[in-house]
Amino acid sequence: MLYVVLFFLIFSLYLYVVLGGADYGAGIIELFSSEENQKITKKTVYRVMGPVWEANHIWIIILIVILWIAFPVYYNIMVVSLHIPLTIVLLGVTLRGVAFVFRHYDAVIDNSQKLYDTMFKVSSLITPIFLGIVFGALISGKIKNVDDINTLTFYEAFIRPWFNVFSVLIGLFFAALCAFLSSVLLIGESDDGNEKIYIRKSIIATIVVFLAGMLTLGYGFVSGNIFVQNFVKDPLAIILVAFSGILLFPLWKTIKNGNKVWSRFFAGFQVFLILLAALASHFPNVVITETGAISLIENIAPDAVINSLGITLIIGGTVILPGLFHLLKSFKMIKILEQNSTPN
Repeated sequence: MLYVVLFFLIFSLYLYVVLGGADYGAGIIELFSSEENQKITKKTVYRVMGPVWEANHIWIIILIVILWIAFPVYYNIMVVSLHIPLTIVLLGVTLRGVAFVFRHYDAVIDNSQKLYDTMFKVSSLITPIFLGIVFGALISGKIKNVDDINTLTFYEAFIRPWFNVFSVLIGLFFAALCAFLSSVLLIGESDDGNEKIYIRKSIIATIVVFLAGMLTLGYGFVSGNIFVQNFVKDPLAIILVAFSGILLFPLWKTIKNGNKVWSRFFAGFQVFLILLAALASHFPNVVITETGAISLIENIAPDAVINSLGITLIIGGTVILPGLFHLLKSFKMIKILEQNSTPN
């Protein structure tokens, strides 16, 4: 059952990066658009994200629950050492949700709409940045042993692990990735010829993601980050990254052609390759502290708990996944099921 739990852990992480990332990216796209394009994007985002934006966040809930029940050591490190960035993420998700609802359903149309728009766009940028910072902190090698918290200063215990250049670069990289995913998604959801806006933004976002990734890897390698050094020395990780680089060419081609199906496939596959390369280079020692790497497998709950959780996840997945598929199909977000999905 351990492999079942690990599958759902990684699967939930992947789906949250793709679906939740595209959700956050919609606000980022809107933030970095002209006033005219902001109105177009706002209308498109509401039509596309409105029915599914809450469902996108189910995956991070599943992810957190799995960590809490099956991998308590990892969960403990996160909620103790990284409670500040995680609190900012929680506030960002809350403010973003409030703004998303009230900027469309507020009964009074006044200047408060501008406040809701600003809240939505800013929180859409801040939240993924701090989500990336959390991951960056987990592999930065700056987290102190939580058992020694009482002997540390507040800065050493709760600020230094995440407030550093490498973690911030990871955060910016993830925000750029969100913008990329959203811009590709919006190509297939735009109407009245507005897909050209998102085709242009997708190409720009792809370049930004590539540059941000290279900058993060370069800084991590030069600064002696163990995770990055193992990453660039791992043959499988290098092969996956090289394959990802090769796929940039068909990705750009499908984006330029406005292909709704293949552009989404290549975008999602790019994320899959990036996550797989990162995990392949250091799994199961994902979290790296100042005293060394901590194994995910060696710090698990008792077998009885893992077995119960595995059975629950199988049953839950049997119920949730068909429902999610039907939801996305109903709102025509699964373009492969549509006819004439590629524009002439």
